[in-house]
This record gives sequence, structure tokens and C-alpha cells, in this order.
Amino acid sequence: MDNYQEFARVYDTIMDDTLYDAWHQFSRDHLPSHTHDILELACGTGKLSVQFARDGYAVTGLDLSEEMLSIAYNRALDELDETVGIGFIEGDMRDLSNVGTYDAVTCYSDSICYMPDREAVQEVFDGVWNCLNADGTFIFDVHSVNQIDQVFPGYSYHENEEDFAFMWDSFPGEKAHSITHELTFFVKDADGKFERRDEVHEERTYSIDNYLTMLDNAGFVDVTVFSDFQDITPSEKDDSARWFFIAKKG
Repeated sequence: MDNYQEFARVYDTIMDDTLYDAWHQFSRDHLPSHTHDILELACGTGKLSVQFARDGYAVTGLDLSEEMLSIAYNRALDELDETVGIGFIEGDMRDLSNVGTYDAVTCYSDSICYMPDREAVQEVFDGVWNCLNADGTFIFDVHSVNQIDQVFPGYSYHENEEDFAFMWDSFPGEKAHSITHELTFFVKDADGKFERRDEVHEERTYSIDNYLTMLDNAGFVDVTVFSDFQDITPSEKDDSARWFFIAKKG
């Protein structure tokens, strides 16, 4: 495994497994019974993709990172019966023109917030609409305005393990409802030396009304909004951390 795959493995280690269980359960609660084919956007290392495949869905995971997908592919080999089909695609979720069609598309872990502006978000929504079958379902989550504006600024998290160290610090971004995460990894290589990698992650969210407008522009209908994995309608001024959108293809 090369160093970039090692860094991807660290991501896997520090992510809270209970979040994947929560995304999985939320999906099961809200996907229509006729759902068969699922496209998971920003699938990362494939934890949720594998859970969907275990449920009997025909799953395709898409991610921009070759390193993440390598771990996802090996996870599927290790954890799934050889009769269970699952596929992975390296690609940008702003261009879904050649990924096929599906009954449902999911996009979790606030991956939509990594889009640089509203135009990019609209590209994703337009592409999802086009790759959904009739009566298809699109489910995604984003950070709430409260999470970006009130919770993240000044956030700091450090973790030290035997074979890696990880530092995460967050600062207000330059644009409205945006945040900058500065991540530093130290990962031990085969020689026992620690290699450093620095990353800057920019995230941005919008008001609920902005998201609803963009979904409407793409052609989605019957949109429902919930907060924090629960069937509770959020407000712009509440203290929820995540907003969940469930949209139907008209």
C-alpha cells in the first residue's frame, strides 16, 4: 500500500463508525421499497456502500480519490460474499453524464459542502436528476448554517496513535457560511519514519431556501428537509448540525 493509501486509511480510522450506521439507517427509513440500484456519491472508503450492498441493493460508489477507492474496493472484497455485486467509479460528482441511471442517489458526510459555489452545487443537482430513473430519490446532507457559523470556528481536534498523528483546526472562511479546515497528518512509513501531509479543506453551506431553489431548478419535486438524522423539520435559527434533504424526481 502506497503512502497516499496510508493517509486514506487514517481518514478511515478517525471517522466515527456510528455516523455510518446513522446514515445507513436514515437511508433505509427513507428509500422507497422499490429501490434497487443506488449510486453513492463521495463514497470515500466504501463503508456505507458495503452496508447498502449487504442490504441487497445494487450499489455503485463514486469518489474523486483513487486512494479512497482502492480501500473501498479491498473492503468490498474482504467483507462481501463473492456473489454480491458492487462497483466503484473514480469521478467528479459535478459530471455524472456517463455513470448510468439509478433508482436512488445518496450523498452524505456533507460532501455537497465541498462544492466551491452555488453554480457547482447546481451542477451536482442537475446531474443527479439526469441519472435518476423516473420516481427516483435523491438523499443528501449538508452542514447547517449554525454548524458553519457558530460551531466550527475555533474548533480544534488532535489525535495521537502509535502509527499516526492527526491535527484538525477550523477557521472562518472568506465567504458567507464558509469554513476552512486545516488538517495535518503524520503517518509512519515502513522504515519507522513519520511522513507529514498537510491539507486544506474548504466547506460552504447555504440557507435551506437556497438549497430548495437549486433543487427546484434541477426539476426535483416533493422535497422534505429534516435535521440531525431525525424526522424533525429544522429552522434557520435552530441549533441543528446537519440538514437532510429528500427529493423526488418529477
